[in-house]
Amino acid sequence: MHHMYTPGVDAVALLQATQTKSIPAIPTLFKVHRGRTCSTISFLSSECQPRPSRRSVKRRQTATAVAHAKEGRGLIRINGSPINLVRPEILRFKIYEPILVVGEESFSPLDIRVRAKGGGHTSQIYAIRQAIAKAIVAYYSKYVDAYSAMELKKKLTAYDRTLLIADPRRMEPKKFGGHGARARRQKSYR
Repeated sequence: MHHMYTPGVDAVALLQATQTKSIPAIPTLFKVHRGRTCSTISFLSSECQPRPSRRSVKRRQTATAVAHAKEGRGLIRINGSPINLVRPEILRFKIYEPILVVGEESFSPLDIRVRAKGGGHTSQIYAIRQAIAKAIVAYYSKYVDAYSAMELKKKLTAYDRTLLIADPRRMEPKKFGGHGARARRQKSYR
């Protein structure tokens, strides 16, 4: 569990002691909490503000992709590597689709990092592209304005509905008496 730091008597006494030079000054005391970077002084005055970021979790079959969109300079990383190194190459353009549909100028003020796991290559790629599309829409609706978020939504759904709406199909479990979920064993009459 992640606990937030609350300034107590010890922290205030430590800060006063450092200012009166009764103990040597602490060079840098920084705390980092989930996208928040705060120095001691800003922590004590509780002026720590979170950086604008949005998270989007998408699933396709058994693959799961989590996309974090935050302000930056237009970098998109998938499992720690740049977007242009995604394998297989044939499916790489599927990941480029939300970027090309919305336009690169919409992605330029953002950094998006995606973690994908589970499933196979194809379902991971489809989960990633959906997570990227949802993350940018969520970021724009929260931190830019609702009108631009609606415009992005319209562009994405006009191109491909599955960029924003999940595909609910899953594999049906196999049953006894046959080779699959519905197929039964062949029966001979003679």
